[in-house]
Amino acid sequence: MRYQNPVIPGFYPDPSVCRVGEDYYLVNSSFEFFPGVPLYHSRDLINWEQIGHVLTRKSQLPLEGAPNSGGIFAPTIRYHQGRFYMVTTNVTGGGHFFVWTDDIYGEWSDPVWVKQMGIDPSLFWDDDGKVYFQSTFFDEKTQRQCIGQSEISLETGELLTETRSIWFGTGGKCPEGPHLYKIKGMYYLMIAEGGTEYGHMETIARSHSLWGPFESCPHNPILTQRDYTPTIQDYRDRTPDVIQGVGHADLIDDPEGNWWLVFHGFRPSQSMLHHIGRETMVAPVTWDSEGWPVVNEDKPITPWMELPGDNKKELPQNIFSFSEDFTEEKILPVRWAYLRNPVKENYAFSSGLILTAGKASLEDPGAPTFLGVRQRQFRCEAEAVVEFSPGSELQEAGITVFHTAEHHYDLIVTRRSGKRIALLRRRVCDLLVESAPVELPENGRLALQIRSDRLHYEFFAGPEGGDLVSIGKGRTQPLSTELTAGTFTGCFLGMFAQGEGAKSNFLSFRCEYK
Repeated sequence: MRYQNPVIPGFYPDPSVCRVGEDYYLVNSSFEFFPGVPLYHSRDLINWEQIGHVLTRKSQLPLEGAPNSGGIFAPTIRYHQGRFYMVTTNVTGGGHFFVWTDDIYGEWSDPVWVKQMGIDPSLFWDDDGKVYFQSTFFDEKTQRQCIGQSEISLETGELLTETRSIWFGTGGKCPEGPHLYKIKGMYYLMIAEGGTEYGHMETIARSHSLWGPFESCPHNPILTQRDYTPTIQDYRDRTPDVIQGVGHADLIDDPEGNWWLVFHGFRPSQSMLHHIGRETMVAPVTWDSEGWPVVNEDKPITPWMELPGDNKKELPQNIFSFSEDFTEEKILPVRWAYLRNPVKENYAFSSGLILTAGKASLEDPGAPTFLGVRQRQFRCEAEAVVEFSPGSELQEAGITVFHTAEHHYDLIVTRRSGKRIALLRRRVCDLLVESAPVELPENGRLALQIRSDRLHYEFFAGPEGGDLVSIGKGRTQPLSTELTAGTFTGCFLGMFAQGEGAKSNFLSFRCEYK
């Protein structure tokens, strides 16, 4: 049976997974976006449905002043004695913490803080009920980054032992993303190395003691695409996707005793560039005669993968196209995200979704009036219908392809020389380019549209139900992660209002993937 990677496409990095009976639950990093830590459910590890977010309150997730790719790093989800735990790091708002819930569809607790240095935390319960905390750690003796571990109190987060270095990895840079497992009496410590770029990889070690010493797997790395060299033709449009940068993984078994690896990777748009973000993928795992895991029979990760067995049918997967009618809906579906903690009074449902501009714009490190969804595939068509009559040239509303505050393309409705117009504004680092304004009808609803492929975004505007005209085009290249200042996020498609006092009424939003 065949399935397609990524199983959760778009900006869904650093996956972690747990199983309760036949149900799997998965979380991802969310960085400066709110709510935090997307939460997914599956019954087969291939088809996933987002059921909410873990961090839904400002008391759990303060993001004020969070820079690009600040906020929430690398969560881990675990289930123990009827309770779910999620542990993560808010790198700009307090450090390590965990939250818990007894109802996966309900609210999670306020944070329990853990005072250990580093990022990428994980939790492990030993057979005696003691709980151990792993994260990245700086070893003072060797002056090297490694994985550190301490025993903690689950009630208070207090460290019950000092943090000890337990493994330095295999020599790759940035040993991180640790997860500890006990399998057949042995402790297995799996980590990411190489940096979350083209040298990314997953390595594993084991020990008879959870404090080590840990023996490195003789065929490390157990997962990487670093030696895979695609050709230029591989990146041509309409060809199968190339997968690169795989790593940051979590192991899980299924009810039949099979093992799986969830991990992230990315699909370059061209050459060495990617802009959609790091995406969640799955591969089967077997165990060799020496008790070491073998991922995907030690073959490369490809877009189409074979499940074990002789059935060659394709396993159905999620369809990610959607359409929202804001004149009927009064609650935003879980796919939508804000930039940092939203100013709630700037978002209201009436005869549609009313977005009121606040003090911050898309280029500010504050809380702009913005709602976006992660772009899931290269080829798509996104369209919003809006009622907006700008009161001045300073008032703006529209739709955007947003990567960071310094890298975004905005299709803007505003006013020039007293007329309602549309223009395309492209912000790339310290460069700002605006297209020639295109006059729009003074009254009536407008349709604003983005059409994308692997290499381009093109923007259209016009009266709802009428002919749309092209306002401008931009390459995907300047919105790529490799051209930003060390970001870990991907592109959003969204709606915004800016210029204090601007009030826009968005009636609908649809996104169709090709």
